[in-house]
Amino acid sequence: MVELKTDSSIDAMHAAGRVVGQALTAVRKAAGVGVSLLELDEVAHEVLREAGAGSPFLGYRPASAPVPFPAVVCTSVNEAIVHGIPGRYRLRDGDLVSVDCGAELAGWVGDSAISFIVGRPRPADVRLVETAERALAAGIEAAVVGNRIGDIAHAIGTVCRTAGYGIPEGWGGHGVGRRMHEDPSVPNEGRPGRGLPLRHGMVLAIEPMLIGGGGDGYHAAPDGWTLRTDDGSRAAHVEHTVAITTAGPRILTER
Repeated sequence: MVELKTDSSIDAMHAAGRVVGQALTAVRKAAGVGVSLLELDEVAHEVLREAGAGSPFLGYRPASAPVPFPAVVCTSVNEAIVHGIPGRYRLRDGDLVSVDCGAELAGWVGDSAISFIVGRPRPADVRLVETAERALAAGIEAAVVGNRIGDIAHAIGTVCRTAGYGIPEGWGGHGVGRRMHEDPSVPNEGRPGRGLPLRHGMVLAIEPMLIGGGGDGYHAAPDGWTLRTDDGSRAAHVEHTVAITTAGPRILTER
């Protein structure tokens, strides 16, 4: 069931989203060669603590997960697509890093992700990240009253496929509100004019995931959380929480 949020609820979600944006900005600033993923998690955790916010990631355990998620951010490096667990790995020159973060404030959730390159970038990685950002922008542009979920999916998928990138099947965005994952699902590929109509008050996490090698294959790592590309190519993941309003899409997790 899709819950339509009131304008005041959207404002409250914006407050949670601002915390997420601040955490991601702090993580990006702290990331550098030699910095561990655990240290990046602590940077984000400190931002949440200072804001009086909780983490919807920490302790989260869907039915498919072997253990609760142990951190406040997902850190996915190079061939990891999403849901990487922060560990002792220290960033190396040229690493492509995707960081996903959520915050819960006053009972409302914000959810967002960024991808960036540490140190000297490879041109192929720059193109991959830039395309992911363009796909996100296209999805947000399609998130208007009167369109349908399929219009968002088609906009994202068109950018990704035209650039020659793969899309992990079955993974995409979702509704956000009192809980991190709500209805509806928001695929990263689909047919325009299909699916649920977009209405004022819907709040969606729109999150393209791109596989650099062009294939769609992926697999779960032994930790039961991290998804990795089958071909070993690099991946990018970006995300914003977006409210559908009669005035147009409103990004709630700007940074």
